[in-house]
Amino acid sequence: MARRGLSLILILLASTAAAQSSRTQSDRPLSAIDWLSNSVEAPRVAAATPPRQRLDEPPVSKGAGTPQIIVTPLDDTVAVAIGTLPQSLTGLPQDLWVKSDPAELATLIQAQAEPALPALRDLFTTLLLAQADAPPGDAEALLLARIDKLLDLAALREALDLTRAADPTDPDLFRRWFDIALLTGTEDDACDAMQTAPGLAPTFPARIFCMARGGDWMAAALTLNTHRALGDVSDSDDALLSRFLDADLVDPQAPLPPPDRLSPLVFRMREAIGEGMSTSPLPLAFSRADLRDTVGEKARLDAAERLALHGALSAESLAQVMSRVTPAASGGVWDRLDAFQLFNAALNTGDAEKVAKTLPSAWEAMRAIRAEVPFATLYAAPLARFDLKGEVAAIATTLGLLSDDYANAATRAAKIDPFLLGIATGNFADLSPQSAMEEAIVAGFSDAAPPQIFADLLNQSKLGEALLCSLPIFAAGVAGDARSVTDALVILRRAGLDDSARRAALQLMLLDRAT
Repeated sequence: MARRGLSLILILLASTAAAQSSRTQSDRPLSAIDWLSNSVEAPRVAAATPPRQRLDEPPVSKGAGTPQIIVTPLDDTVAVAIGTLPQSLTGLPQDLWVKSDPAELATLIQAQAEPALPALRDLFTTLLLAQADAPPGDAEALLLARIDKLLDLAALREALDLTRAADPTDPDLFRRWFDIALLTGTEDDACDAMQTAPGLAPTFPARIFCMARGGDWMAAALTLNTHRALGDVSDSDDALLSRFLDADLVDPQAPLPPPDRLSPLVFRMREAIGEGMSTSPLPLAFSRADLRDTVGEKARLDAAERLALHGALSAESLAQVMSRVTPAASGGVWDRLDAFQLFNAALNTGDAEKVAKTLPSAWEAMRAIRAEVPFATLYAAPLARFDLKGEVAAIATTLGLLSDDYANAATRAAKIDPFLLGIATGNFADLSPQSAMEEAIVAGFSDAAPPQIFADLLNQSKLGEALLCSLPIFAAGVAGDARSVTDALVILRRAGLDDSARRAALQLMLLDRAT
């Protein structure tokens, strides 16, 4: 019992520390549920009123017999498997969540901080997207928690895919779809759905926005005037909507005050009237809006770097932004862009000397924005074809170890740290750990038993819950607690996620993520 209590305390402490550290990513650490637009009305359920019986009516019952009652056990409720990643891709079982309480799962998901290591972020995203049976109970709360956490992580495409895998015309789900569309510039599709889905009741700001997007400015103005006459338009909504519909009302000398409550709908309408807001102090998901082609190159580049810094940008998206922007100045972001483009051009020429000359600067640029893994995804394989020496060869080996092909990269390397080779190949024989962290990693790949609380969860087939609890444990390990690294690795390997464990261990040794 003492071991169980200690493990629980460790989990809570790790979760709290991780949550506090995550608040540094934004001046306004709002979660998705705080900034979603009020785009649709909540469905109204009228209370059933029993019919009044007239005193002169005969009794309805024709006898005193006991009616037949059909009982359906709650455990027999049909569970709906909602997800976008099938078991063949995730390696996770279909009953990932079934044995756990959905409210507890939702709380665990909402409490998760941003994973420090890319491998752990990938694992967390996989858990959120996995196609698995829903547990008995409030499965909708679990689904919304999964979607909202994806929004918090700025994984908008993944959140949209999960929303569409369910029922995007459900008001709660549509609300999320609408905001994803606003932040990605695809709002016309969402507006069309809003007009054609009979189960949706758009709020008047959303209706006005969509009418204007569709070119029906007269109807939009009439709708605003109607709600203004009814007295249900706040002063701030009135000022924003009036300017949105009539450009003549926009006064550059008297801009609107900052909104009391920011939402993607307010963000896009302010942008339309020329009073756009910088996304840098806003929740991370808003940076996605700056990746649109209609946004200036500097803002687009800043957004890409911010998203990369938090592991929220794919290798392909990063390369796309950094390849299309032209360096316009020097220092900071422009120097990093220049280093990336010079290396990319050198690689395309196939000139080993130019590659060797430009790789160190490009690598430092990617390290500055914590884009080492996306950089490795793009360039580890092409670099393996060059005969590089010294420092440049060491960088190429590091990139290989950070890529998906880490095992082959380790065996091909002419010179490699024996400990890193052991992690990459899974062979720790004859290794002598040189630090407490190396000892912890070796122990994590042994046959050690997991902490009792995790052993209980695994024995009860609560795999999803165990994995969610393991993430803050690993976060404590990244911060320097070697024992937590052992526990987290053991849990991952007991769950059959040896690849995730090895990738996380390699990244722990190769990337500086302690702060």
